[in-house]
Amino acid sequence: GGDRPVYYGAMDVPLSPLGELEAIEAGNYLKRFDLQHVASSPLSRAMFGARQVCDNQNESNDVVVFEGFKELDRGAWCGKTKDEIGADNLARFDACDESITPGDGGESYPTLKSRVIASRDDLLEMTNVGRASAIVSHLQVTRAMLSDALEMDIKEMAGLKIGTASITCVDYCSSTGKQTVRFQSFKPESGLEQSKDGAN
Repeated sequence: GGDRPVYYGAMDVPLSPLGELEAIEAGNYLKRFDLQHVASSPLSRAMFGARQVCDNQNESNDVVVFEGFKELDRGAWCGKTKDEIGADNLARFDACDESITPGDGGESYPTLKSRVIASRDDLLEMTNVGRASAIVSHLQVTRAMLSDALEMDIKEMAGLKIGTASITCVDYCSSTGKQTVRFQSFKPESGLEQSKDGAN
């Protein structure tokens, strides 16, 4: 993005140098947790973060890749700024007006949430009761899982504030299905400059 923040969505673009430092700090923080699995989006910027998490685990973990954790596909909006897309179009999109879903393979929030929750459930099936697994993904993917845990209306999902390389923790009860958010959008104190995420 730089001086021209654009929507990348599911485009495979690397992390910035600051983004890499943030991912390293997040990986360092997560070494205090004994993770059974480290799951990731297939996009390289998520895979970088997932490798940091794995490298800080006592066990030798391989990254488990889930296509369902890929970032929202912005379709024809990829590479465009907010001004180029238009504030009205973005507002309609955030309100889940599926008629405004961009062409060229673009996804709506309901479509995104459906695939994300399906992959999350697959990961939960792989994770033993009493153990924890981590998902390294993207802004909209985190919003999809967090909004589900909070039982939010999907039309409010876009309002969830999630920091870059932040950590959100949700407990899942295997017997009742109850979800408990322990913390959200936590960023370890690192002394790094503040990141700017102008588009996603």
